[in-house]
Amino acid sequence: MNHIFYIMGKSACGKDHIYTALLNNEKLRGKLEPLIIYTTRPKRKREKDGREYFFSNEKKLADLRNSGRIIEERVYQTVYGPWYYFTADEGQIELDKYSYLGIGTLESFRKLVKYFGEAVMIPVYIEVDDGIRLERALKRERKQEVPKYKEMCRRFLADCKDFSEEQIEEAGIRRRFENNGAIKDCIDACAAYILVTEGED
Repeated sequence: MNHIFYIMGKSACGKDHIYTALLNNEKLRGKLEPLIIYTTRPKRKREKDGREYFFSNEKKLADLRNSGRIIEERVYQTVYGPWYYFTADEGQIELDKYSYLGIGTLESFRKLVKYFGEAVMIPVYIEVDDGIRLERALKRERKQEVPKYKEMCRRFLADCKDFSEEQIEEAGIRRRFENNGAIKDCIDACAAYILVTEGED
């Protein structure tokens, strides 16, 4: 059976770095396709359309809604207006052929479980100490052409609620991967877990 391995964690826990590293991991190369979702938020520096996200707009979202192709969606009321993130099935998700690697929130994970089933959806939860996470978030934001410090703080605080212990338990997450030290250790642990789940070692 093919799977969707779904990376989750609070902001600045290293999800994007881990996601990219796993897709390029020597042992996993060719075994996982990226599960690319859509967003209406602006592109960050170094992001490319169709790689991190499909950068879209609210009209495209409405069109996909009307055609019944939305699997899950969520909206964040940011200081810059609403930012939508959504997963759509436009025929690009072929579980009969491939396993996938995705990235998102607990809320999106639960909706994907409802759509694809528990046997398909495999959570990969990344955990980082809040102090380390805040330092990383600030460092990342300073690199942006126009830093959005207010949005960074809003997201940091919102994560405390969105990723509460109760929410994590309700989502059925039992295993966690710590990223408090060298990120390579976390990546290696995630890769080994995926290989075992796929029946390889």
